Amino acid sequence: MDPKFIRNFSIIAHIDHGKSTLADRMLEACQAVEKREMRAQVLDDMDLERERGITIKAHAVTIWFEKEGVRYQLNLIDTPGHVDFNYEVEKSLQACEGALLLVDASQGVEAQTVANAYLAVEADLEIIPVLNKIDLPHARPDEIAEEIEHSIGIDATDALHVSAKTGAGVQKVLEAIVDRIPPPTGNPEAPLRALIFDAVYDEFRGIIVYLRVVDGRLAKRHRVEMMGTGKMYEAVEIGRFTPQMKPTDELTAGDVGYFISNIKRLGDVRIGDTMVIHKGPKVEMLPGYKPPSHMVFADFYPTNSGDFENLREALETLSLSDSSFSFEPVTSEALGFGFRCGFLGLLHMEIIQQRLEREHDMDMIQTAPTVTYRVETKSGEQREIHSPGQLPSADQYEHLYEPIARATILIPSEFIGPVMQIANDHRGIYVRQEYLSTTRVQLVYDVPLAEIIYDFYDKLKSATRGYGTLNYEISGYKADNLVKLRILVNGSEVDALSSIVHSEQADPRGRAAIKKLRKEIPRHLFEIPLQAAVGGRIIARENIAALRKDVTAKCYGGDITRKRKLLEKQKEGKRRMRQVGSVEIPQSAFLAVLGDREGSK
Repeated sequence: MDPKFIRNFSIIAHIDHGKSTLADRMLEACQAVEKREMRAQVLDDMDLERERGITIKAHAVTIWFEKEGVRYQLNLIDTPGHVDFNYEVEKSLQACEGALLLVDASQGVEAQTVANAYLAVEADLEIIPVLNKIDLPHARPDEIAEEIEHSIGIDATDALHVSAKTGAGVQKVLEAIVDRIPPPTGNPEAPLRALIFDAVYDEFRGIIVYLRVVDGRLAKRHRVEMMGTGKMYEAVEIGRFTPQMKPTDELTAGDVGYFISNIKRLGDVRIGDTMVIHKGPKVEMLPGYKPPSHMVFADFYPTNSGDFENLREALETLSLSDSSFSFEPVTSEALGFGFRCGFLGLLHMEIIQQRLEREHDMDMIQTAPTVTYRVETKSGEQREIHSPGQLPSADQYEHLYEPIARATILIPSEFIGPVMQIANDHRGIYVRQEYLSTTRVQLVYDVPLAEIIYDFYDKLKSATRGYGTLNYEISGYKADNLVKLRILVNGSEVDALSSIVHSEQADPRGRAAIKKLRKEIPRHLFEIPLQAAVGGRIIARENIAALRKDVTAKCYGGDITRKRKLLEKQKEGKRRMRQVGSVEIPQSAFLAVLGDREGSK
């Protein structure tokens, strides 16, 4: 197809502003899906996506739209809205020439709206502002258009008004895509260059590569080469998403589609790589993507130590469909053999954990999340540590650096005071404040990432009655007075429960952790002391009382010495049991040190 009749675009928005619903209405308007096959969130095919009502993976679909007798090919890449999946959004935007900036006409511009809009501006895309949910009685389209201009600097005077729920205005959106988004600039006659923007694993067909053809043509049976890895493959099947995979004989410049070639491992495909014809003319590699930086780490241990290999296989399978998380083997004295996994954020971690439990039936213990720190040794060398257990003793390093997040918080103006107090309590440093309208304000703070994953989001939602939204990106590392908070159970340090905290917060956090552990760890037949320590100093202690069997129950009357003998025997048994007995710590105890995480979903 001539590239001038192709339009490649994304829909970007804050979570819950209606991206997937608008995509559904577009598919209906272009009759891409038959009515009997139509369902809500038709592009979200993962069970977790449908249950939570969020998009986790970017999805591509090709639809055909006719305007004034001319047939246009529209390639839509539906993107996630949650801050944890920014990586997916960034990948998708590089395969597009334009983006629909979707804003809820009742809620207005939110933190992730701003972040995604800036990603689109950096990618030099044509941005079309669209106001959704205009059918709601409390919609404020004129005010929201003003907010878009204030916060993002995009002219929103001609913003399109739509209702993704009823389908009103969808036709105008399709026309605007054709009129305002430029066609691809690629040359169909040039040598092949295709950008790999995603890859998923299919157990029957191997790796399915999602690609955008920038220049040239890709036909069935072509022998192609990945420039980054140097691997060579034959195109067994190529095609488009309509939204199901539909084979075709050829993809030309501007097309978005898929490529299948019996590729077995995701490691053989690099996201952001350039696909070219094997032994063809020399071409310049396309600018790819920065690999995702994992900011949150947690350890997964199988409850049954015999399931270690099963857990490894489950993680390997998951990594085939999600290239943005990593894992490596790790051992713990308390929990045995397991894996340290790196995630983009807390929601990403929850999704992986739930997929392991559901799709692979894994029963496991997960440690409290931690962030990446940097240690500067006495010799001036810097190295990263991903868990408190890797932190050397205080006399072996000069400085400990923690990641700092530039947090953008959008709130109704009446909540400025409480939110500023929360930011200050979490060691936040004020950067700036901007009014988007008379009722909404944007606060920008530099907050340590460890504070954000601890309970910052929960407190923000509580203080703003659910109206506050947060977006953050890592801006750098900063040295501070950080210490390792050790948790000792029955005199032994449990490395999986230790954490790195600011010295001023060590005492209250240590006491809070011990109190929660006391409620979570069940009573044993011997007394269990719980202690929190910094270095060699114990800062908090609680005891879990022993379960006591009444050994004198069978003694009716008689000499008191007989009862004493039985009680002494019991005491001696408890003393011996305390020395050799092991304390069973349930998974809830490992998560107790993090506090209530419901708000972070």
